[in-house]
Amino acid sequence: MAVNLSYKKPNSANNKSHSCRRTKRQQKVNLQVVRLDDGSRVRLSAREKKTLMKYNNIAA
Repeated sequence: MAVNLSYKKPNSANNKSHSCRRTKRQQKVNLQVVRLDDGSRVRLSAREKKTLMKYNNIAA
């Protein structure tokens, strides 16, 4: 079972139709499961995963 390390929340936005009517919707966070060197699995956003891989040379 993966643990959430990211504290990001969904963003609220509007759907806009051709007739310019607007309805609420959610833009959800792109969460990815990453296995760390100690074998534990964590859920990170894609941007956090990219940064982690860049600075720690961790293969996904």
